[in-house]
Amino acid sequence: MARRSVVISDQSGAQIPEGKGALVTIRFHDQRKGVRVLDLTDEEAERLGGRHAKRRGRPVKGATAP
Repeated sequence: MARRSVVISDQSGAQIPEGKGALVTIRFHDQRKGVRVLDLTDEEAERLGGRHAKRRGRPVKGATAP
């Protein structure tokens, strides 16, 4: 029998559909406070705002023009 995990939003308590949602990580400058991780729906994450972080790592193959 297969087991299925259900993800619930930490902010609203709503169920997050499979393949949707966001994982928000909060890191404090004071290292003793540690790290907080929140599961949010797409709408809740968009409402938070913040700045867009650029993609890191190697460029996608074919994205570079010769």
